[in-house]
Amino acid sequence: MSIGIGVISFWHVHAWDYVKQAQEHEDTFIAAVWDEDAERGKKAAESLGVPFFTSLNDMLAQKNVDAVIVDAPTNMHTEVLVAAAGAGKHIFTEKVIAPTVKEVNDIISAIEARQLKLTVSLPRLNDGYTLSIQELISQGLLGEITYVRVRLSHNGALAGWLPDHFYSLEQCAGGALIDLGCHPMYLSRLFLSEEVTGVNANFGYITGKEVEDNAVVTLFTKSGAIGVVEAGFVNSHSPFTIEVHGTEGSLLFGTPEEKLLLKTNLGNGISGNWTEIALKDNREGAFQQWVGHVQHDTRADENIRVAVELTALMESANRSAKEGRVVALSEVKI
Repeated sequence: MSIGIGVISFWHVHAWDYVKQAQEHEDTFIAAVWDEDAERGKKAAESLGVPFFTSLNDMLAQKNVDAVIVDAPTNMHTEVLVAAAGAGKHIFTEKVIAPTVKEVNDIISAIEARQLKLTVSLPRLNDGYTLSIQELISQGLLGEITYVRVRLSHNGALAGWLPDHFYSLEQCAGGALIDLGCHPMYLSRLFLSEEVTGVNANFGYITGKEVEDNAVVTLFTKSGAIGVVEAGFVNSHSPFTIEVHGTEGSLLFGTPEEKLLLKTNLGNGISGNWTEIALKDNREGAFQQWVGHVQHDTRADENIRVAVELTALMESANRSAKEGRVVALSEVKI
C-alpha cells in the first residue's frame, strides 16, 4: 500500500526531517504541499516537484493525498488537524498536539470519529537509552523511584540559529519548555512511573524574548517522588542528561558521555559499584510506526496517551509560571 502524503507547513525546524523520512520509506511519497506562508510553501513544493496549494481544503481534497504531516505553528494545530481529520486523512504531527487539553480533546474526537491513524513525534521514547532505563526500573534495581531529573538544552537563542518565529508567544504558545522541554517532560513522567499530581514552573528570559529561553519545572507525585525538567535555548555546553534515583539504586546517562551507569544495592554481580550498562538498540521511529498503523489498521494508543498527557503537563507548567504557584494537574483536565 503506497501512501500519498500532503505536507501541512514547513514552519517547524523538523519539517524537512519528516519529509526525508517519507521520501526514504518504500511505502510513502510526498504528494502535495500547503503552507500558511505561501512563498515558503511554493519554494518547498518546487524543490519536491509536487503541487503547492494556496487552500488547505483544496489540498485535502486531492485523491492522491491519503495522509498528512503537520508541522504548522502550534497555535494552528487545532484548525489544521481538525480539517485533516474531517477530510479523512491520517495524521503524523510534531509535538505538542495542541497547547491546551481542551483543544487536544477536540482534535482527538475529530480523529476518532473518522477512525483515522494519529501518531505524534515523541522520538526519545524510541531511543535505546530510554528503553534500557525502562527495563532497569521494571527489574526493580532502583527500588522505589524517588527522584528523576532530565535536562535538554542548546544555544539556539545565543547563536541565532533558531528561526525568529520560535520566539513568538502567539505561534508557539511558549518558548524553550514547550519546544525543547517536551522531551525531558515526557521522559521524566515516564521514569517517575506514576501520575503527576502537581506542577511548579520557573521561567527565565535571558535574551529578552517574549518567550522563555530558560526553564525548570518540578513535577510532584502522590508518593512524594519528584521530577525535575530542565530546558533552555541559552546553554552552550550542556549535555543531554538523565538521572533516576530510588531507594535501592541510581542511574546516570549523559554526564557528559552518552553512557548509562548504574549503581544498585541489588542485582547479581553489579551491587555496590558504578557499572556501565549496554544500551539497547533504538526501536522503530515514530514515522515508521505511523505508517505501520495506517497499513495494518492498528492504533498508537500508548503514543497518543503520552502525547495527551504531555499537553496537560505543558498547560499546567505555563499556568504555574504565569500565576507563580503550584498547579494541580486536575485543574487542566476536562
